[in-house]
Amino acid sequence: MNAKALTFSLLIAVHLCPLMAADAPLHWIPLPSSQVQMDGLPWYGENGGELFRLPAKLKDTYHQPVWELAQSPSGGRIRFRTNTSILAIRLEYPGPPSMKNMHAFGQTGVDLYADGVYRGTATADQDAKAGKTSEYTYFKDQPRIDREITLYLPLYMSVKVLAIGLDAEAHVRPAKPFAVSGPVVYYGTSITQGGCASRPGMSYQAILGRMLNLDFVNLGFSGNGMGEPELGRAVASINASCFVLDFAQNNPTVDSLTQVYAPFVEIIRSTHPETPVLLITPIYAAHESWSRDARLEGMRELIRQVGAKRIAAGDRHLEIIEGTDLLGPSRGDGLVDGTHPNDLGFQWMAEGLAGRIAKVLGLRAER
Repeated sequence: MNAKALTFSLLIAVHLCPLMAADAPLHWIPLPSSQVQMDGLPWYGENGGELFRLPAKLKDTYHQPVWELAQSPSGGRIRFRTNTSILAIRLEYPGPPSMKNMHAFGQTGVDLYADGVYRGTATADQDAKAGKTSEYTYFKDQPRIDREITLYLPLYMSVKVLAIGLDAEAHVRPAKPFAVSGPVVYYGTSITQGGCASRPGMSYQAILGRMLNLDFVNLGFSGNGMGEPELGRAVASINASCFVLDFAQNNPTVDSLTQVYAPFVEIIRSTHPETPVLLITPIYAAHESWSRDARLEGMRELIRQVGAKRIAAGDRHLEIIEGTDLLGPSRGDGLVDGTHPNDLGFQWMAEGLAGRIAKVLGLRAER
């Protein structure tokens, strides 16, 4: 080969190499996998890798709406550390987003945070249906450096995470440990479940988790966080670092809340006598700017009384948190529909809770 032809061949090779690298097939890690960590779903292994928030073996003991909502993996996170130059995900959704008061990304999205920084969201499209696989690439052609990866799962729709795609040369290592060994377990209503965050990483539990480096379990059930004893037993079965209870508003009346509230707290306390328990009274609702809401006020007072009675009896690990201190009358801009927080509202709630949770866990709150 003469010098001119050799030079031409080398130039072609140089220009083709980046294209060949970009088109190289991904290495797909099928889930479940021991290479990645699933957090926030205590029954993940027991449920055979299904992304359910409650144990499937007990599904017939829950009200049907609770079990249906438990199939949305709110609070579930996939975590690992990798030096991959490309990151993709393969998903299957049962249908398209359909909620009126919630962004499609919040309902169906899978958020990527790399080193604690938001990078993108995979979401269901309008043609999503069972059996249809979709793929989403979060980033590609990035420097090969170690990154802490967290994928937040959807707040209000079930999903199958089929696989995670990396470049073939990437290594996968364990995610960094949390600040404390047990998760903070939240039980409550649609607000607890994540309504109406714009995407999964913006629920107040997710924000708090990043602020304090905490694991968490989300057992909020939209319209159905009523304090049933079977849910109390599910909550109490988790070896938590702290329990946060915020389930008043789904009860129709103060009387109905009275019947379940103290017994629910007792179920938790009888199993975990020294674990911190935080009782949150209802946050502000926009209609309270016009008129007094005797139901919400009565629920707030009931929670205060239940908590005060236990504290007076010697419970040194129980605290009452006023919901209106987290999101009160001066913070109406933090609401979507007059009831549910938006991202701003959830940020305020997380900031208001951070100091209290940090204190009971012996941590330093950071922002």
